[in-house]
Amino acid sequence: MEQAWWASYQPGVPQTIDMNEFAAIPAVLARSVERFSERPAFLNMGKAITYKELDQQSSAFAAYLQQELKLPRGSRVAVMLPNLLQYPIAIFGILRAGMVVVNVNPLYTPRELSHQLKDSGSVAIVILANFAHTLEEVIKETDVKHVLLTEIGDRLSFPKRLIVNAVVKHIKKMVPAFNLPGHTTFNDAIERGNTLTATPVNLNHSDIAFLQYTGGTTGVSKGAILTHGNIVANMQQAHAWIAPVVNEGSEMIVTALPLYHIFSLTANCMVFSKIGATNLLITNPRDIPGFIKEMGKYPVTCITGVNTLFNALLNNPSFAKLDFSKWKLALGGGMAVQHAVAERWVKSTGVRLIEAYGLTETSPAAMMNPMNLPEFNGMIGLPIPSTIGEVRNDEGQALPPGEAGELFIHGPQVMAGYWQRPDETAKVLGKDGFVSTGDIAIMSATGFFRLVDRKKDMILVSGFNVYPNEIEDVVASLEGVLEVACIGVNDDKSGEAVKIFVVKKDPKLTQEDIIAHCRKNLTNYKIPRQVEFRDSLPKSNVGKILRRELRPT
Repeated sequence: MEQAWWASYQPGVPQTIDMNEFAAIPAVLARSVERFSERPAFLNMGKAITYKELDQQSSAFAAYLQQELKLPRGSRVAVMLPNLLQYPIAIFGILRAGMVVVNVNPLYTPRELSHQLKDSGSVAIVILANFAHTLEEVIKETDVKHVLLTEIGDRLSFPKRLIVNAVVKHIKKMVPAFNLPGHTTFNDAIERGNTLTATPVNLNHSDIAFLQYTGGTTGVSKGAILTHGNIVANMQQAHAWIAPVVNEGSEMIVTALPLYHIFSLTANCMVFSKIGATNLLITNPRDIPGFIKEMGKYPVTCITGVNTLFNALLNNPSFAKLDFSKWKLALGGGMAVQHAVAERWVKSTGVRLIEAYGLTETSPAAMMNPMNLPEFNGMIGLPIPSTIGEVRNDEGQALPPGEAGELFIHGPQVMAGYWQRPDETAKVLGKDGFVSTGDIAIMSATGFFRLVDRKKDMILVSGFNVYPNEIEDVVASLEGVLEVACIGVNDDKSGEAVKIFVVKKDPKLTQEDIIAHCRKNLTNYKIPRQVEFRDSLPKSNVGKILRRELRPT
């Protein structure tokens, strides 16, 4: 597909990337260590580790895995951590050892954890003590033989390390009792690794880097196989795209979304490490006042997030008091960015909220709006370098601009498949290398893509397609609305009808106010037939509203 048209929207951005510049992720880190040795790489709870220290500590952890635990190349090592300094040390160590990172959501139930550990064949796990009781329930069902335990304050300096751990354990009572005989502490593993030497591993693009678990576009949670080539490609692609607004060796990015999620993993940890930035790790972004206070301490220049996170920040009075003079980039993904939020964001910060799009299966970045876009456009953007986007009908034929169909993506960032699930892989990954996204999109005449909605979330009202994103966007623009989610419910007359769930910002807001607003902005069949007020809406670990949990069972 000819894509030269987008160069005029993003001056200086190449249409293709050089896949041969780096053989694997550790090679990217090595260059950053060489260029930015003394610069802080990660910062958490007032403690920073430099690129040099990250190199030393991750090398020690790699040596421990190889020499002490005797794990062979390709072993799967699970990491069940929130945003702490331990996270980058662990994953870069695992990758340098030639092993595979299996990211695990710390909030998983025993059933979910058991499935992921068994499915991946993980033989070791790095886990926060707060969640060790969950592992205790299922470890005997799995192949896990080595447990590396850490506490929240473990990589902080003395005496803060002891104070934080004591408060978390004894004052806040955040560490339920557990019994995991034979476990080793993460700190002891690093100390032991310092006395050993890591064996260099010759990695290439085809080696597996991550098993990134996802519900995917179909069915049960499964591990997307992301190779070193996939992640290196996405680092190169995203860096090329944002290069006009960021400077290597001088940025600080706020990392509030969990690093175990693909968006934050690649966009923050990988891309910004490549350019020698400092990742400001926020361990508990749900504590909005604490989050804002932490941001106020440092010269922040960039932030990533989802719509609900940006909305929560905007609705806290303290956020507007921050100094935004150094801010350059605000990137939204994971869910649709609403117009109302984007408009308020630029008014408050002076920085445009740039919407991007991707999937776990695309490592994740596939499309992004140009950095020089004059205003929010409601689009997911243009294909990033070396990427092709196509809108296809149900017969698999490419559709012309203006017609809605399923979005397909092709590029070097597309996963190798699902771990040990050839049947599931075949459902989404075609022989032509395009991955089906399960999202309904429209391409404009100028090549921009607009996401209409998830295929499975589409509501059919009397034969008319209704897309929840549109309804949510309209309702969210009403002044008294804090959050909104839209689903389809059964209806005797129309087959399905639109129902919305609303969290009020203004206690005086009524159902009549919302319906009246919708009548002004939506055609009749799109107007909600049911409005339910809630104190909160169910969200995923990254703050994405979970419509499926609102549907009647």
